[in-house]
Amino acid sequence: MTGPGGIRCMLMRGGTSKGAYFLADDLPRIPADRDDLLLRIMGSPDPRQIDGLGGAHPLTSKVAVVSVSADPEADIDYLFLQIGVGEPEVSDRQNCGNLLAGVGPFAVERGLVAPGDGETSVRIRMLNSGDLATAKFPTPSGCAEYGGDTEISGVPGSAAAVVIEFPPRTGALLPTGHVRDDIAGVEVTCVDNGMPTVLVPAESLGVTGYEDPAELEADDTLAARLRDIRLAAGELMGLGDVSAATVPKLTLLAPPRHGGVVTTRTFIPVRCHTAIGVLGAASVAAGLRIGGSVAHGIAALPQRGDRLRIEHPTGFTDIESSIDPASGNRPRAQRTAVIRTARKIFDGTVFPRSPRTPPTTPLTGDQG
Repeated sequence: MTGPGGIRCMLMRGGTSKGAYFLADDLPRIPADRDDLLLRIMGSPDPRQIDGLGGAHPLTSKVAVVSVSADPEADIDYLFLQIGVGEPEVSDRQNCGNLLAGVGPFAVERGLVAPGDGETSVRIRMLNSGDLATAKFPTPSGCAEYGGDTEISGVPGSAAAVVIEFPPRTGALLPTGHVRDDIAGVEVTCVDNGMPTVLVPAESLGVTGYEDPAELEADDTLAARLRDIRLAAGELMGLGDVSAATVPKLTLLAPPRHGGVVTTRTFIPVRCHTAIGVLGAASVAAGLRIGGSVAHGIAALPQRGDRLRIEHPTGFTDIESSIDPASGNRPRAQRTAVIRTARKIFDGTVFPRSPRTPPTTPLTGDQG
């Protein structure tokens, strides 16, 4: 831990998100102490996060905690923490595939992983779920000179590609055991290919699915219906009471408009994502592949090949997804891979806001 009072930190853009990356050894080991520190670093709770690193949106109020893994199948452990913006909340109940794109380069920069010859491959264990992923990216630069000509939709400029491949998951792709469920009077498909996600036809909720995120967020009737669906889906998916959780995500589906396979609007869980998360896209893609899902009649699936282009509010995400043809009525994801980019924004020391301490004497009007 850097001192006095400062913490070593790297701010990175990973995919279409931005977050603060820390070594686990630079943070308190007790989760409550760690979470309190991170809230003060990010400037929460405050809708503007004016006194911290956060960018006043869930997509820019994220933290990656990285360490060497003791798992023989992984090189690095990665814990993702979603930091509340206007609420003093720190959640570890989900992964983040966008920040995952920066974990390998960060590990190289911090000396946790030796760079490869021309390309570095880092095996990553995502502590939130226990799932594994492999990230491959150019070397010897790590991310210090992380230039390149790869562009991803929703991000200005270009950087070197980070190819993230996920092995087949052992858990149920359909956590409710059904291809379709009737939840709060709406037919949905609940799927988990790395991110618990509920697929909902947009028109079943009285919207087109092409609205801007701000327009959807301002719809109080829609918000109430989405909350009812999410709470009920959480129970059915084995997640328990999700009233204070950020999962499951809800993704509205509409026919594609720009050459992709489907148009999406994803709620995370209240704000509408300006793009789509990597693991959310992985779950959506798998759901599109499942015969009889609510995507039937909405998605325009290609006749051949694994690549699916998922449209979102600021462009698209390309993801390669296939279902094991031998898995029958209990479908299993066979392959999931996505290309992201990452860029280091700064590396240095962050100084957290001081802890709040109650006044020793009650304040009165006389003390003005």
